[in-house]
Amino acid sequence: MKQYRLNRLFNASSKRCFDVAVDHGFFNQPGFLQGIEDMRQVVATLVDAGPDAIQLTVGQARHLQSIPGKQKPALVLRTDTANVYGKELPATAFSLMIEETMLQAVRLDAACVCVNLFQIPGAPDVTAQCIENIIKLKPQADYYGMPMMVEPLVFQPNAIAGGYMVDGDLTKILHLVRQAVELGADVIKADPTDDVSQYHKVIETASGIPVLVRGGGRVSDKEILVRTEGLLKQGASGIVYGRNVIQHPNPRGITQALMAMVHRNASVDEALKLI
Repeated sequence: MKQYRLNRLFNASSKRCFDVAVDHGFFNQPGFLQGIEDMRQVVATLVDAGPDAIQLTVGQARHLQSIPGKQKPALVLRTDTANVYGKELPATAFSLMIEETMLQAVRLDAACVCVNLFQIPGAPDVTAQCIENIIKLKPQADYYGMPMMVEPLVFQPNAIAGGYMVDGDLTKILHLVRQAVELGADVIKADPTDDVSQYHKVIETASGIPVLVRGGGRVSDKEILVRTEGLLKQGASGIVYGRNVIQHPNPRGITQALMAMVHRNASVDEALKLI
């Protein structure tokens, strides 16, 4: 049954996926709300742009799923919420999962659910919470035939990078991706490595589980397209970009450019012309 939903997530021809993540209305991070103040308009803009999927929280999924017709992007449902993104880790850091997770996902007609696996310097308890979330979610995912996307995120120290900034160290990423595989991920959403040419090692570590690469903070069009081209050539099964789409002055254009790269292997120069 999971394959039925994965068929909605991955393009039938390219076998790849472009998921736009708009699930980051985080605690204590007002900067992340830039470009997504009005989620009704954001979702309408993204649906018009036509990515394969849109990643939303349980409270915002209604904006996608209330749109009539069958051609809209698939829903990837964020299942957890955390408070670990500021310059300082809070005294009580957490990553909590929504209740009756799979029932909520089924009721919202999700094609996939997404759960975090954090590795944060100075916050081992949060990693333990993430693992607990995943091991509880796994049998539910199997029972309901719902693909489980695990998001292994290697943080830089919060004091240095303000939280949620990628530590692109290959070894750290490999170890956390391997842990996600061992815990039963159906799809992995992983950090990019500092050296994109080494990303094939992440794909190898995933052992056949499709790897979608997250985009991180906002960068220039040329940088994100060059990085995307390199990641796809290394064997990535797609991308999950958020701020590089919704904070872009032309979300439709950048989506079309990235879709061309993901599904038609367009070059950087070809993609730039679509923005």
